[in-house]
Amino acid sequence: MEKTVNYSSTKRNCNELLLEYQNLNSVISTERINFDLGNADDRDVYNISAAFMWNNEILIAGRVEARDSEDSTVIFFIEKNGVWNKREGYPELKLQDPFIAKVNDEIIVGGVEIYDDPEREGELAYRTIFYKGKTLDKLERFAKGPERMKDIRLLQLKSKDILVFTRPQGKIGGRGKIAYTLLKDIRELNPERIEQAAVLEEQFYEEEWGGANELHLLKNGKIGVLSHIAKFDEKGNRHYYASNFCFDVHKKEYSPIKIIAVRDDFQKGAAKRPDLVDVIFSGGLVRQPDGTAKLYVGVSDAEAHAAIITDPFLEYEV
Repeated sequence: MEKTVNYSSTKRNCNELLLEYQNLNSVISTERINFDLGNADDRDVYNISAAFMWNNEILIAGRVEARDSEDSTVIFFIEKNGVWNKREGYPELKLQDPFIAKVNDEIIVGGVEIYDDPEREGELAYRTIFYKGKTLDKLERFAKGPERMKDIRLLQLKSKDILVFTRPQGKIGGRGKIAYTLLKDIRELNPERIEQAAVLEEQFYEEEWGGANELHLLKNGKIGVLSHIAKFDEKGNRHYYASNFCFDVHKKEYSPIKIIAVRDDFQKGAAKRPDLVDVIFSGGLVRQPDGTAKLYVGVSDAEAHAAIITDPFLEYEV
């Protein structure tokens, strides 16, 4: 008999979720992921994707930038002797925070593009950009999201429809909420459709925020959502936690969010700024047949780490 997941989605704040997380003991082991850019290039690699298979190679896409800059490039890496090296022959994209999806036998590579704000002199604006291709060396830019929206993620369902999770802010989403919409065709991916997404109203308090980072199709047809939840403290420091929840695409219902990893679970390391020390970016997750999963994270906007954790989506499949 299928386990009934609680879809009341009673909101809980970060402090309540952290208290609950203390009793989980879900992190089994952690590691720092080492990168070599070559040519004495000492830029940081962080906010990585999960490792993914493409053309019989296991790759990682990573955000690469200098410690004192946000001028970022997404680079693809391949592992050799325990170190991830730049995969030659693949493009370098002027994006932040890469993510990967597969739609209609094509690979989708997305990320956040930073550009000069045309309405606010001296300030930067951002939007999500999507590339696609049959091969990684021949990607073409084909879609963009609304201005000032990050955390747009895609998943093709068994029906071939495309589930899109978004992150509206401002009047609709405050500091950032999760919303969803369904597309019949990837050609429908545009700012107007994305802005029509329905908001999951019962996930975050107004003073906190979050977003979806990766979507997983579970064996019962439900969607496992790797996500993050975040807050400011009284000193203005940011606190980001890896989280997850379950979304029933047929009933349009969702479970409460749960924290699955925090910064203190990982090795000590560098931080881009003092206010980013307690930050992990949920880059991606690879489920394992033994009931565990490998979680890939960016740490403190300066490093990339991974953790073996109890598979957080199993409870939604039982």
